[in-house]
Amino acid sequence: MTDAALTPASPAPHVQRVMIYSRYERFWHWTQAALILTLAYTGFVVHGTVGGLTFKQAVTVHTFAAMALIVLWVFTIFWHFTTGEWRQFVPRGNLFEIIKFYAYGIFAGAPAPYRKSPWRKQNALQAMTYLGMVVANGLGLWVSGVAYLTYPVWSKALAASLDLQTIALVHTACAFLMVTFVIVHIYIVTTGKTVGHDLKVMLSGYDEVELDPVDEAYLKAHHEKGLR
Repeated sequence: MTDAALTPASPAPHVQRVMIYSRYERFWHWTQAALILTLAYTGFVVHGTVGGLTFKQAVTVHTFAAMALIVLWVFTIFWHFTTGEWRQFVPRGNLFEIIKFYAYGIFAGAPAPYRKSPWRKQNALQAMTYLGMVVANGLGLWVSGVAYLTYPVWSKALAASLDLQTIALVHTACAFLMVTFVIVHIYIVTTGKTVGHDLKVMLSGYDEVELDPVDEAYLKAHHEKGLR
């Protein structure tokens, strides 16, 4: 008899209904989505691409929605750092394998090369993408948007080095990147267990994930309310 035969097998993970997204996460996710869609629509109105509002109305709504989004992001960044949830956006795992999965593995019915859990809600590619959108593109939107709104204040001092057209181009480019992100995000949502599975998870907060005995013991000890 070999040593392997004498070694007890590790208990297999089993599926458990677990709260993945807290109430605040769902609040800021859906509020952010509504504000981004409002900003996209009013931005297209300002550019004359679509109608429905006057130019003045679109500018007013766009400005208020932008200010609301900035306030939401400030509170959400604070929440992430005070709760430790910022770790969710640190890319971990085999990024190359995940890229291969989304590139062609998903169309061939290949199993996902990652496992969702309350402490690892995004795979490495998702975490890296979200981080880039918040840090790089989000900062670009903030700075260019605020600069555009306050142009009369600083225009004379910086007229020689910075003009309103350049700021508008940067803001528009960042906005199109954000719209592209939303479109890709909606597509990724449909690639779950079923077309509407991930949407239901983000509405209820609960998902069925595989937990090993250590994971389950930890959740029962620290987050028992998150188990169903």
